[in-house]
Amino acid sequence: MSPQSDLQSPPALPKGGLRIVPLGGLGEIGRNMTVFEHRGRLLIVDIGVLFPEEHQPGVDVILPDFTWIRDRLDKIDAIVLTHGHEDHIGGVPYLLRERADIPVIGSELTLAFIEAKLKEHRIKPKTVQVKEGDRRTVGNFDLEFVAVNHSIPDALAVAIRTQAGLVLHTGDFKMDQFPLDRRITDLRAFARLGEEGVDLFMTDSTNAEVPGFTMAERDLIPAIDTVFRTAPRRIIVSSFASHVHRIQQVLDAAHQHGRKVAFVGRSMVRNMGIARDLGYLNVPRGLLVDFKQLEGMPDHKVTVVATGSQGEPMAALARMASGDHVIQIGEGDTVLLASSLIPGNENAIYRVINGLTRLGANVVHKGNAKVHVSGHASAGELVYCYNVVRPRNVMPVHGEWRHLRTNADLAIETGVEPDRVVLAEDGSVVDLVDGKASITGKVPAGLVYVDGMTVGKITEESLSDRRALSEDGVVTIVALIDPETGLLTEEPDFLARGFAHEASYEALIPIIEQALAKAAADGVREFSQIERQLERAVSRWFQRGSRRSSPVIIPVVIEA
Repeated sequence: MSPQSDLQSPPALPKGGLRIVPLGGLGEIGRNMTVFEHRGRLLIVDIGVLFPEEHQPGVDVILPDFTWIRDRLDKIDAIVLTHGHEDHIGGVPYLLRERADIPVIGSELTLAFIEAKLKEHRIKPKTVQVKEGDRRTVGNFDLEFVAVNHSIPDALAVAIRTQAGLVLHTGDFKMDQFPLDRRITDLRAFARLGEEGVDLFMTDSTNAEVPGFTMAERDLIPAIDTVFRTAPRRIIVSSFASHVHRIQQVLDAAHQHGRKVAFVGRSMVRNMGIARDLGYLNVPRGLLVDFKQLEGMPDHKVTVVATGSQGEPMAALARMASGDHVIQIGEGDTVLLASSLIPGNENAIYRVINGLTRLGANVVHKGNAKVHVSGHASAGELVYCYNVVRPRNVMPVHGEWRHLRTNADLAIETGVEPDRVVLAEDGSVVDLVDGKASITGKVPAGLVYVDGMTVGKITEESLSDRRALSEDGVVTIVALIDPETGLLTEEPDFLARGFAHEASYEALIPIIEQALAKAAADGVREFSQIERQLERAVSRWFQRGSRRSSPVIIPVVIEA
């Protein structure tokens, strides 16, 4: 059951076999992407993004690594999207930049979200709309779509039939028996597929550690109603821009308590407009107002729905917390954080909560009120599904390592043989051959960083430099040298930024002279090589002298 991280490139796929390669989403929350290969053709399920953590400064989003499929883009039959959350669709534009005519298959709302996103990238996709119960043949893959309940409408599981066997991929799902849209997870379809024989069951692991069953969305209504009933001034709600169900609850509460609602944030305005136009969001007449209209309204009549529930520094809520937003938070305002806490974002979120509290706001979040419920199946639901489907092989997906392993243990407890539970990681190659799934190799599946318009140019080394700059500052050394001797012609200049050094930089001059003399003695004449030797020598001096990590050293050697 253990992953084999030391595996090399996989062997050729046996004739008639099915290869499954997760390029993201295993060992992390986000960046979900799985590639299926059968008889020379490829099918992709989801292409999501991962949001950066504090140790990744300057990064906007993180993509899956397309290296393994880049030279076979012409072999991709389709991209299947299970639902419209960013961690499942956010990476689609970046693959379509490389081949724009790949068909994109998804439900109505999911396609509407991705089409709006692709419009910003100036890509017009080839889309195929499906709904639960539909079957589509795409190249070598026979696809059947099954309704599942999640924290966004129109989510789908997908059954993939090939000559190698039947795979059931749940996507993100839970089993809320009283969903707001009355669209439950179709366990009858799961059971029917189980009777047919599911050769590989790929199951959402995010909540595998949580015992029992996930709370129903409707159970949040009392807590949200309490916020709206008791808040003395403005209410600012922060949520994911695609969380239609939660926004519906907020709109209903605002309408009931006589408040107007304004959406803030480009993605929030865009997505809620799409959901309303397609009928997934019911907006009472006259409830929504333009943000600018709020200025002339009494505070107790105002509700703002904004982005930033994960503490993103440029999102509306973080800017409010720092006082850098047109909405100035004050005493008596109520801020409702109506989203989960994504692992890795805790510090950023608590920083925003503290900032809002310092400004006088009452911050209501999942830690002190029942204002959020997960969109993922807990352990009881996963066990229920294993018992209904009775799969031959199981591969936990979507989650950190602890989630994947716990999900694997649940499958074993229901009777799945341990050697048929595949605990894979990003880049693992899983082959389904003759009814048995096993890891046979590994392909590149690193983190691909997006910084503005730059994709994949940021490396771990450059991130390390950014962290050093932010933590230790930078010292630039300008050295004029004699082109004949390679030695200093005058004392070097020192320019420090973000680095406090008590001693004089004069003590560095002998270090620089020694490094230049050694370079000259070794016959080093290239300025770039001389600068590298200077950098090493000066860095060692700082580390010895300050007993801390040294600043970034930038030597500039100029011919006198």
